[in-house]
Order: sequence, then structure tokens, then C-alpha cells
Amino acid sequence: MQFAATRPMSSEKATAIVLRVVEWSESSSVVTLFTREFGKIRALAKGARRLKGPFESALDLLSLCRIVFLRKPADVLDLLTEAKLLRRFRPHDRDLAGLYAGYYIAELLGELTDDDDPHGDLFDLADGALAALAEGTDVSVCLLRFELVALRLLGHQPSLDKCVECGTEVGTTGRVAFGAVAGGALCPRCRRGKRQVVSVSAPGMEAMRQLAATRQGEGPVVDESVVDVPRTVRGELRGVLNHYLNHLVGRQLRTQRYLGR
Repeated sequence: MQFAATRPMSSEKATAIVLRVVEWSESSSVVTLFTREFGKIRALAKGARRLKGPFESALDLLSLCRIVFLRKPADVLDLLTEAKLLRRFRPHDRDLAGLYAGYYIAELLGELTDDDDPHGDLFDLADGALAALAEGTDVSVCLLRFELVALRLLGHQPSLDKCVECGTEVGTTGRVAFGAVAGGALCPRCRRGKRQVVSVSAPGMEAMRQLAATRQGEGPVVDESVVDVPRTVRGELRGVLNHYLNHLVGRQLRTQRYLGR
């Protein structure tokens, strides 16, 4: 009788942001990590809950760390074997708004990405946003930029300068109809009969265009000196993006209720 050879597990190294930690047993945890090299992975961290465990307290939520893990079959958790802390997330001045913003970024990364689907540019964007929050950048602008650039990188960017239905350029004055289900701006003719449509001011649409166009490498801290986001429209854009992202995910994101507090 012949037996099939067991496929050896491969050991991989990666840089990761800790998105979620769930208790698994008295001594172990299941962690969700967003890695630059492999995308989102879920792994069992044996001994992670011990006072003197093998991970040197590197698995705190939103920490940046270098990890070593063993790849398992698709229906089995990977096995985390090492984690070395590179940077712990601490919002500037212990600001609760910055803390909630970090939690929101973690939830977005978890909901908008698939397992084992690498997005190095998105990792860099998230890493830069978390670093900016720790440095004390404006929380609302930092989040708006992260959301809009992340949507572009993942192929979900709403149409912001042309009607998503007919391609007609939308106006730069007055107000513009924005449809969450349609996928962006709507001209007056195409707006008729559409569901989940809100009205956005011209400054709000322009701010979204500028934020969505910013690229990694232009500096992690985004403020009025880089992209002009009038304070009068920040709350408006918060509502628009909440609505649009909830439609993409299929439910209300849990951490949205804390934004702006």
C-alpha cells in the first residue's frame, strides 16, 4: 500500500498590522493580520496569552510587527511562530478620536479585503495613516483620505467627476446627486428613480476628487496645506462615505458610530 506524501508546510516572513485578536484558549489566540506580502491572513498564535509568551507583546491591536508563520491549507488557520514588535499604535496625546479612527481603519481593512490577496500599496497607505494619527494629524482629513484612496486601490472608487450612468460631466457649482447603489455622481436626468441618493455640495465633491487622487509618497500627514477640505464640508463627506461604504460591505460598520466623537 502506498501513501501520498504529506506536503511540507512553508515558513513565511512578513510585515503585518494586527487587525483583530480573539481568545482561543487559556493560553492562545487567533489573530487576523494584514500583511504587506500576503494580504490578510488568519493565524493561531499558541502561547500568545501567557505573561511570558513567544511574541513579546507584539500582538496588540494595530501594532506593526515582523512575523514568521507557517502556511496551512486554505481551510485551516495558519500557525504564527514569531512576532517582533516594530511600532505600537498610540494616538497622539491619547486622543479618543484618533483611537477610534485607528479601530475604524482596522475594520475597513478586514471588511474590504479577501484572505491571501496581497495589496502592498494598501498596506503602505494604512501604515502611513496610522503613523499620521500617532503624529497628531487632523483625524477627519486623515480618515477621508484613507477611505477614498483605499477605495481607488481596491477598484471601488465612486465616479466623482462624471455621471456614473451616462458619462456626462457633473457641474462644479451648486449640488450634485450622489448614488450609493449607482456608484457615484449622477446627472439630473439619470438621477430620476434611483435609490439611496444624497445631495453633495460642489466643495464636497471637489474635496473628494482631490483626496482620491493623492498618491502614496506624498507624505503620510494630509492636512489643509496638502488637500483643501473645508471644515464646513467634513461632516457632509463623513455622511456620504459612511453611506457608500455601508452599501459596499452590506451592513453598517461597527466603528462608524464612534467617528466624530
